[in-house]
Amino acid sequence: MHHCLSVEEVVRLITCELIDATEYETAAALARCKKSFENPVLDVLWESQCRLVPLLETFPGDIWSPGDESFRRLPTTQEWSHMRKYARRMRHLEEDAIVDVVSPQVLSVLQFRASSEPLFPNLQSFILCDTRGGLIPFIPLFLSPRTTAFTIFSYSGANLPRAVTASMIAALPTLCPNLQRIRLYHLPTDPIIAAAVSELLFTTNLKTLSDFHANFPLVEEAREVIYKLPGLRRFQTRISGPTTVPTMVLPNLVRLEIEYDCGHDWLQGFRGASLGKLASVWINTKSDSIGDFLKAFECVALTTSIPATLLTFRLHTVREWRPNYHHLLPFTQLETLVIHFSCKLGCPSTIDDDTIVHLARAIPNLTTLQFGLRPCRTAAGVTPKGLSALALYCLHLSELRIHFRAASFDPPTMPGFIPSDCTVPREVCALTNLDVGDIPIPDKFALMVALTLTRIFPCLKWIDYSDGRWREVAMAIGISNELADYSRQRAAL
Repeated sequence: MHHCLSVEEVVRLITCELIDATEYETAAALARCKKSFENPVLDVLWESQCRLVPLLETFPGDIWSPGDESFRRLPTTQEWSHMRKYARRMRHLEEDAIVDVVSPQVLSVLQFRASSEPLFPNLQSFILCDTRGGLIPFIPLFLSPRTTAFTIFSYSGANLPRAVTASMIAALPTLCPNLQRIRLYHLPTDPIIAAAVSELLFTTNLKTLSDFHANFPLVEEAREVIYKLPGLRRFQTRISGPTTVPTMVLPNLVRLEIEYDCGHDWLQGFRGASLGKLASVWINTKSDSIGDFLKAFECVALTTSIPATLLTFRLHTVREWRPNYHHLLPFTQLETLVIHFSCKLGCPSTIDDDTIVHLARAIPNLTTLQFGLRPCRTAAGVTPKGLSALALYCLHLSELRIHFRAASFDPPTMPGFIPSDCTVPREVCALTNLDVGDIPIPDKFALMVALTLTRIFPCLKWIDYSDGRWREVAMAIGISNELADYSRQRAAL
């Protein structure tokens, strides 16, 4: 045997490679071929599990098999110890009750046998996906004092038992005294749940909490705690109705996600806020009236350090909306800018060449730019002039979705591609992905559109389209790329 195999870390790396290649049987055989291999191989094999069933299958077949509603007999002490040999190696567990239903009878036996010590003493993160709430009472079974990340995701929060769910939420700080990440998704909007979350925030270890997601409204007491948590790095919440948010004191916050359904009053929480590291803001609104949200956000953001730190801004609405993009110009460090709105009842896009030119000049670090959902058939949008400005100023742009006029791709406009005042070095724009949706193409214009796009964006590879006439454009660009690759290969010989 090679002397390197006597080093546990080497054996672990080999096992990781086997698991990445889904060679689980080979990894198991490696654990059996030499006693010194067993522990490092089993540690890697059992470190992360997406189901509870594999652990239960370590019991003999006459005790339990998948589909059994209960144990056929109780495990002996030796059989229990054998199962725990694997359980103590688990660090991450995701239990999906949608596809992997373990009956309450089985869980009750496990809970009884684990009453004196945690079943998973070294578990660091637990994710529960539950639709019916059947596993909620058994949450303590999966947790231990070493658990630092807890996530519960319900696809249908209405089915969860309110009182039991609230009790489990409130008990989390006792079960896991050093929680760092708490994520509560799609829980029922209910006063008892809201009260439990408030209790959770009052009693959890605020010195360790760095990630808190709860996509339902928080009561005022909870807002007073969470918006002034210095160690918080990622925060997601929902704001319902007219809501006052305290001035934020979140100096280490990196990512903020907010869903709201009415009014902009909560934006005042940004005014004068301490947000020195905020790099990502996601806004999702279901409000019937969005108004000039970008102006309101700009006004409060300019009182903070956000314009100098913000790298990602995403705003999603299912409504029609005519945003004023000029309010985005102060955010000069943006790399990802996504604003989604509906085009179903008529295109509200007011994007034009001047707007695009101003944005490209002001925000040159863009890598992703998306305005609207999939572009519609309305003959509106930018021309080659605007696209060229993006290519000239935003050299790192790789993904683009905006309304533009394919009918404007006409030879007479070609000399106007480069703005007269452009001082940016003429490097090649990195754009590879272009979403054109249903943008109309005039008859016999496919080749001209393809030639124009490849001239503006030489790296363009993929066009995402709904209108079948774009197939010809995509094919022409594909052929152009193949010819370019062939030329490069020939030149390298």
